[in-house]
Amino acid sequence: MPLIDKPLPELLKYQGRNPRPHDFDVYWAEALRELDATDPRPELRPNPFLATRHADCFDLWFTGVGGARIYAKYLRPKKMTPGQHPAVLHFHGYAGHSADWLPKLAYTQEGFCIASMDCRGQGGRSEDKGGVQGNTLRGQIIRGLDDPDPKKLLFRQIFLDTAQLARVVMSFPEVNADRVGAFGLSQGGALTLACAALEPRIKRAAPVFPFLCDYQRVWEMDQAKDAYEELRIYFRNFDPRHERETEIFTKLGYIDCQYLAPRIKADILLFTGLMDTICPPSTQFAAYNKITSKKDIVLYPDFGHEALPGEPDRTFNFLLGL
Repeated sequence: MPLIDKPLPELLKYQGRNPRPHDFDVYWAEALRELDATDPRPELRPNPFLATRHADCFDLWFTGVGGARIYAKYLRPKKMTPGQHPAVLHFHGYAGHSADWLPKLAYTQEGFCIASMDCRGQGGRSEDKGGVQGNTLRGQIIRGLDDPDPKKLLFRQIFLDTAQLARVVMSFPEVNADRVGAFGLSQGGALTLACAALEPRIKRAAPVFPFLCDYQRVWEMDQAKDAYEELRIYFRNFDPRHERETEIFTKLGYIDCQYLAPRIKADILLFTGLMDTICPPSTQFAAYNKITSKKDIVLYPDFGHEALPGEPDRTFNFLLGL
């Protein structure tokens, strides 16, 4: 196998490069208090687009921090037993959206409810309130990076949206709140980790090659391109001599999934391709190695950031065990 990152024995021990802010725990404790004070005001609107004998389909709207209205597709079995149905949460890739209704029916046919969230400010219907100082060009990782208040980092709000979605779905009368899981690819994998970290009732989570981990490692590998291109553009425009490099990466540490990972209580099944040049394997291992709950990792030695054969089936079977 050609090597694009550390050898596997080193990956299994790797603990990350990006600085961890000294007040990281305080930062997220305050964030969760803000979420606690945010009334989600969920609204379900029947969606007539998909006519199916087995599931009811809804446009779900709820309120996230800062007052943004967040959209998700929500499907549930037509024949329901109150309080008995497991549920799964789905998160999409960077710049995408919750995609089509049809693939979600596999879960409803097994008696599951499923919610798929549109990230604020990306390709779907969720509201982005904006209101930050500084550059916002070509990326959401750097959104809020130049604002004096680190609470303005956009991914702080998106991470909290995942927890709010979990709370909303767990509150529905048809859902068994003790049987809720999450899954997603790339950014969706990162949001799966964030959701499980911020909502400890999540029981199972299946992140696939998670994004948003160990930013400084990405930079040092010269992989600040593709999904991480905004890091390179930011430095070229706003810190061309890297005089603020430590400050910048430390601030990004607030939204680095590797430092949320120790909070996870869910069973984890993580998938990674060892040839991934978009989200390098070491960045993913930085998060995986910090998870202390029951976990397993599925390796694809010859695959990169692409469809992994058998992964959807294995994820489905894993979540069916809720």
